[in-house]
Order: sequence, then C-alpha cells, then structure tokens
Amino acid sequence: MSDQPVQRADLRIDVGAIRDNVRVLSARARESGARTMAIVKSDGYGHGAVTVARAALESGADCLGVASLDEALQLRAAGITAPVFCWLHTVDDDFGPAIAEDVELSASSLAGLQRIEAAAAAQGRVARVHLKIDTGLCRSGCPADLWPALVEAAAKAEANGHVEVVAVWSHLACADELGHPSIDAQAEELQRAHQQARAAGLDPIRHLANSAAVLTRPDLHFELVRPGIAVYGLDPVPQDGDHGLRPAMTFRSSVVLTKRVPAGSSVSYGHTWTAQRPTTLALVPVGYADGVPRTLSGRMSVWLAGARRPVVGRVCMDQLVVDCGDDAVHEGDEVLLFGPGDRGEPTAAEWADELGTIHYEIVTGMYRPRVTRTVVDDREPA
Repeated sequence: MSDQPVQRADLRIDVGAIRDNVRVLSARARESGARTMAIVKSDGYGHGAVTVARAALESGADCLGVASLDEALQLRAAGITAPVFCWLHTVDDDFGPAIAEDVELSASSLAGLQRIEAAAAAQGRVARVHLKIDTGLCRSGCPADLWPALVEAAAKAEANGHVEVVAVWSHLACADELGHPSIDAQAEELQRAHQQARAAGLDPIRHLANSAAVLTRPDLHFELVRPGIAVYGLDPVPQDGDHGLRPAMTFRSSVVLTKRVPAGSSVSYGHTWTAQRPTTLALVPVGYADGVPRTLSGRMSVWLAGARRPVVGRVCMDQLVVDCGDDAVHEGDEVLLFGPGDRGEPTAAEWADELGTIHYEIVTGMYRPRVTRTVVDDREPA
C-alpha cells in the first residue's frame, strides 16, 4: 500500500493494474485482428477518466468511449488527442464543440443524424458517425424496420460531405450469461444491419463486444471491441475462470478512536448489536455519505490490523464501528473496506454479492465530495 497517510475516506487507484488489465484485453482483441476502445464513461467508472484514459492508451487501447459530450470534451481539455467516441445524446445537445474537437458521435434515428449533419455543416467540418442498430437490448439504437431509411439518409449525408459513417454498432444484453441465445441472435442482427449499410454504399466497421464478449466470444470481436468494467479489473464473467484481471480500486480509511467496552454494551443507532463479552471497538470515520451502504449494517467486515473484523451495529452517515475483540488496534491504523483481496480484505464484488447488485454499481458510486482519490503508479508504462 501507499506510504501516504490515509484520509477520512480515500480511493486508492492502482494505475499499474489498469495498464495490466488493458494489456490483457487488447492482446485478446489483437488475436482477432480487432482494435480496442477503452470505455471511460462515468469518470472512468469512478476511477478518474483522464487518469484511466492515459493509462489505457499507453497500454494497448486505440481509442476511448464515453457516454456524454461533457465527458468527451473533458478528455480533449486534458490534452488527449486519441479518437473518442460518444454515444448517448439528448435532444438539446450542441454537437458543434464536439465536432470541432473531432469527437465521434452516435446516431440511432433520422432526427439524431440530421442534428449531427446540421452541426457539421455549420462547423464546415465532417462528423464521424457510428450508426447504432437495436439488436435486442431495446434501449437506444434504431429499430430494424427503420434501419433502411437511416442508412439511406446516412449515405446521402456522406455524399453531401457532412458525415463520414465509420461504424455500425450495437450492445449486448446478456453477454455475461455464457451461452445465452440472445448473444448469437444479436450478432446475427448486427450482421444484417451491416450488410444493409454496405448495400446503401457505406463502408463501416462493426463493433459489438463488451467486456464479457471480449473475454469469451472472440468470434464477436469484429473490427473493434469495447471493454468497460474489465479495464478496471472487475471480471464480468468470473464463472468462466481467472482472466488475469486485477481490481484497481481500494477503498480505505483509518481508525480515529478505540475503546474497551464491557459485555452488554450496545452499539450504534437502534442498539441492533450487543457485545457478548468485553471487547475493543474501533471507530472508523466513513458511512453511507461516503459510499458505505447502510444496508450492509451487520453484514460486512473490514481488514484491520492483519485480520478481517466485523462491522457491528448500524452503519451511520459518517461512521461505523468495528469489533476487534482482544486484539491490539490503534488510532491511525489503516482500514481497508474493499480492495483487490490480496491480503484477505473484502472486494467490491463481495459487497455487490451481499447487496444483490453488480460490482459496476459499487465502484461507480464511490467517488463523493468528501472522498479523496489517490492515484498510485508503482509500475512504469510498457
């Protein structure tokens, strides 16, 4: 761990782990002849978008993907010049600044394509566009019956010199459920959409594979893959075995007070836990305002002074209490709430399992106003 002092609540971001993860993922893609788009939306899944983007590009990623125009422009403002693709637009988005910064855009409808084309014409530039087909996820994406009209309009816009159609793409619904029939069905639908685009005179690449498909379906890599959660070392398909990924985020705090209490002492709001014997309690200054779910009360542990120790009583807004038994703990001792699991500490995946959710939700929800983020880079770029 870092020698830097631990703050009240701190996210330690291991850049070396991100680099290693991207090397694993981009190597898989290269075996299929595909390029790699590292997804850094939602502030790099809570890890810091600019930090992750730079590490990914140094380690085998060819381009970057984000959800919003603001996220794309943040990367450009940080001096990142690699291709950036942005796909989730509102009807009020101003595409002009993004087109001026060579941000690639997605179109799922005639109206969306027309807005992009108009903005490109006003800029006197060519907008690079990825046409999205809805292959079965039923979120964004053009329905199959409207697809021929969209590709015809895109071909006209390309002929007019305002648009360059660079890709046809879609997103998988069940890639983390190995063998799910929807995976092949969606791939077949993408192939049909691609053929229709080519028949309209376009020459786009295809991209479909998310993290799970990068790891398990090389036949769906096509020309470009889009790993997201796996970049951060969280495996979307652990049931498929060890893929050589390492979690990059550690959530840590420190002990601010210890006290010895007698048997019969009850802890925290509601007195939901009572000591059955004399014990030492350690107070840790993090709570649900810092990303520790209150619903983990009585269901979580931390790594403290060389062992896993239970959190007792209710998790509060600003603090939680750890039962340390008869072991010696001290003010200032580091507390690991989750991390890679190397030392036996809990992991984000364990939190997710206990809460009945996914590890994506855990890490993306961690960066909050009074939580610091410490970037640690113990390994040099390749």
